[in-house]
Amino acid sequence: MPRFRSEYRLTPPSDEGHRDNEDGDDEAIDGPQQIGAQPEDHPSGWVTPSGVRIRAVASEFVTVVRTHLECTDAELAERREPRVDIVAERAVDTDEWGLKEGPFRSYRRTINATARPDGRNDVVETTTYRLRIPVWGWLFAWPIRRAIANRQEQFSYWWAPPDRLSAHAASTLGLLCAVQIVDGYLGTVLTQTLSFAIDEFGRGNTAQGVVFGIVRFGVLVTLIMSFLADRRGRRPLLLFTGVSSCVLTFLGGLSPNLVSLGGTQLVARGLSTALGILIAIMAVEEMPARSRAWAASVLTMSAGLGSGMAVWVLPLADLSVRGWRAIYLLSSLGIVVIVWAWRRLPETRRFTEHAEEQIVLSDTDRERRRIRFGLLGASLLLLALFAAPASGFHNEFLRDERGFSGVDITVFTLVTATPIGIGVLIGGRLSETWGRRKTAALGIISGATGITLSFVFAGPAMWAARLAGNVIGAVGVPAMAVYGPELFGTHDRGRANALIVTAGVIGSALGLVSVGWLSDHWDAIAPAIALLGIGPLLVALLVLTRFPETAGAELEELNPEDA
Repeated sequence: MPRFRSEYRLTPPSDEGHRDNEDGDDEAIDGPQQIGAQPEDHPSGWVTPSGVRIRAVASEFVTVVRTHLECTDAELAERREPRVDIVAERAVDTDEWGLKEGPFRSYRRTINATARPDGRNDVVETTTYRLRIPVWGWLFAWPIRRAIANRQEQFSYWWAPPDRLSAHAASTLGLLCAVQIVDGYLGTVLTQTLSFAIDEFGRGNTAQGVVFGIVRFGVLVTLIMSFLADRRGRRPLLLFTGVSSCVLTFLGGLSPNLVSLGGTQLVARGLSTALGILIAIMAVEEMPARSRAWAASVLTMSAGLGSGMAVWVLPLADLSVRGWRAIYLLSSLGIVVIVWAWRRLPETRRFTEHAEEQIVLSDTDRERRRIRFGLLGASLLLLALFAAPASGFHNEFLRDERGFSGVDITVFTLVTATPIGIGVLIGGRLSETWGRRKTAALGIISGATGITLSFVFAGPAMWAARLAGNVIGAVGVPAMAVYGPELFGTHDRGRANALIVTAGVIGSALGLVSVGWLSDHWDAIAPAIALLGIGPLLVALLVLTRFPETAGAELEELNPEDA
């Protein structure tokens, strides 16, 4: 084994940059470039003598990892092979390698070897790179630096997706995660603040229930936006739905009455739901075959972060009777995030490739789509039939049947819900390595069982059941989340997923009404939840027996009409 030590430093970028290709995407540049003068008609970047524009990114830093080794000739020969771990390299020159694939804006590795009299070699290996992971680069800076310094035989890291992401895929996912945070915030504002708005407007619980019911009709807006996304493209609809939802949420904070608030939120929630669908579709269409569920897990975590932000600022509602309005006004910050991300996000390559095609479906294709839509629609309906009341009636159950105070409920929620992210991340990797069907079934059965038992047990057993149900149940979320975008072709991926979401909305409404009526009839919530808990068990059976296994398959294999 060679003896080595590593050092690293950060330096501001000098003449390294990234080149815009004809498609508007960024192409990595290996090593320092000889860049020509900057003419007056190209103020946004430097131009080479051949006319290629190169932008300098002054806000980013170049990382230099220098490794000093003492090694034999055989070991030196191994170091001179192109890397295929955290980065896939290509030979550029003698003892110089550049980027073939990896999440880097620029990358260059060189070796300087000096032979010693004892037959060994003193080697200095210098790797210079700049990450192309917008927003989240700081989170991956340390593990990637470690991976650069410690060479492996293949790509395999617990903190990374199963597939090595290209610069384009890494950039796309990072930007989509930023938009997903905004979407998570927009989807949570009404739920967290409506009770405060009710107090200001002097209305009661009946009015609150009516508003929650009415905003569910926003799914009609979701359908329209998703239909347009299949015709006009994902990128323009991402901008429209995101910005419009932020604007309407902002206007909701200025509402003079409850009717105005409900009306703006009806449309805003429909737009934010469409935004979530578009984010999932863009991620699935751009990610490698073995990393789609992993990407879904990261997006789910981002949505959770956005939802959490709505809770973080909730104390503003206690400042005055009108304090809840500030939480709506903060949504205007989301416009900046969405526009910033949109300017850097290209249209998905799959949509661009198929946009002008006229698809004629065979009878076999139509039958396959009908079966898939039926399976996914029925599954989401049954899951929502259980999940919506299990969540919606949970606080009432703790307060009325377990005697919890408001503080007790807060502590219980923090303890049992905070670790959900662990389950989501584990589920994303298991979905790629173990398979979608087994991972989804494990999560669905465990989640439904644990949550149902939390309504039956009391004391520590209740806490343990809810914690297990939440965490293990979250394992199935990424697998189920990608099935929708995966199982439909490019031309109707948005429409099909919006219709499936509609089935989920219907299921949640039926579940809330059913548990409300049954709990009054039986004078207890637990039996009603247990009855609806049969639904997820049926879904798990459907997933295991009827759903296709999509892990590792290209979208064109799953949808032959796109091939």
